[in-house]
Amino acid sequence: MIPALFLASASSAEIPALLIAPFALLLLLIATMPLTPDRVKHWWEHNYPKVSIVLAALVGGFYLLKVPGGGHVLTHTAFEYASFIALIGSLFVVAGGIHIKAKGEATPLNNVVLLLIGAILANFIGTTGASMVLIRPFIRMNKIRISAFHVVFFIFIVSNCGGSLTPIGDPPLFLGYLRGVPFFWLTEHVLLLWLVVIGALLAAFYLFDARSFKHAPKAIQAEIREPDTFRFDGGINVIFLVAIIGAVFLPARFFMREIVMLGAAVASYFLTPKVVHTENHFSFGPIKEVAFLFIGIFITMMPALGYLEQHGKELGLTKPLQYYFATGSLSAVLDNAPTYVNFLKLAEVTAAAEHPDDFVAAGDNGIAAVRVLLATKGSLVIAVSLGAVFFGAMTYIGNGPNFMVKSIADGMGVRMPSFFGYIVRFSLPILLPILAVVGWLFL
Repeated sequence: MIPALFLASASSAEIPALLIAPFALLLLLIATMPLTPDRVKHWWEHNYPKVSIVLAALVGGFYLLKVPGGGHVLTHTAFEYASFIALIGSLFVVAGGIHIKAKGEATPLNNVVLLLIGAILANFIGTTGASMVLIRPFIRMNKIRISAFHVVFFIFIVSNCGGSLTPIGDPPLFLGYLRGVPFFWLTEHVLLLWLVVIGALLAAFYLFDARSFKHAPKAIQAEIREPDTFRFDGGINVIFLVAIIGAVFLPARFFMREIVMLGAAVASYFLTPKVVHTENHFSFGPIKEVAFLFIGIFITMMPALGYLEQHGKELGLTKPLQYYFATGSLSAVLDNAPTYVNFLKLAEVTAAAEHPDDFVAAGDNGIAAVRVLLATKGSLVIAVSLGAVFFGAMTYIGNGPNFMVKSIADGMGVRMPSFFGYIVRFSLPILLPILAVVGWLFL
């Protein structure tokens, strides 16, 4: 999230398709290494930072030495990564200093209410903030009968789809805000669609959870229905959450946003009582994993995005539904923020072909061009925005909070599905049909 937004290519130099191989290899390793024998898996757990950095260095070196203007692309990617980590890292630390102790009826209905609160909250403190604040109490509430589907639906609803109404909700939408999309434009245009998607996911979750509750032994059902108790510790961190949200609106010059965010995180870490961190089982493990893997993802995906920019017109995208599925398919396996930016640019190209005079009047002013796009083909912006946010839930790597939630769940003893298990058992049979039907109905 930088002032000069992510540029997939600095020149017209052809990006060799072979350069996409490191990115594909990194994704393959992330997907398969947890499935390997223990000896290989332990090697990966100790060496994934080195693998990620080496692959990033190979691609980064090629851009510096062989691609005209490659240093410019690499610099912007590094800035984007720094902003990305500053935001999700600071939210992770601050949220880790908030301990919500909720005990009582972890019934299907109560779980639905908590997930709905998380979906709403995601638009105010981001999907990362909402995920980090709520995932631990959600798991603790359901500890007697916790299953993988509880956490997977949490990722679907709170970590992704919930945050599609405001620029604060998800990083791609913030990039759109910086490019000229008014702050409440999406709220005004997609609220009904948001309600349908969240409602459908909550209904699907309720069916799963009701079946789980029904089959729980009577003794467990009685324990679940114990009186409600609620305790909120680490209240000072609410101030730091507000500071991080406010930093989003600061000028991007001199890393002002990032400095405020990291300052809030440092203050939170040292001012939060140790007992709160202990009760939250707080550690830097999840954010360390995200930081190392995503530096590799951000750098190695540059050729993939550059190739998309050079050959995107060949895709023949003209309709909102096409943009929705195209953006979504890449957001599922690429980071959804730069994917959003590239497809937003392609949408401008599509709109300019139909309304050339309007875009000529906008000239080289990027914000003016986006405003023309909103006025002439706003449906494409809706499609790109929702494709980026919704489909980020399709895999663990589609959106930053996904990995952190999985890591926290693993650490709390939840048996989470593998990379492919997540896709085959949940994304393809549950999430994709809902997103496809909603796309066909509304786009």
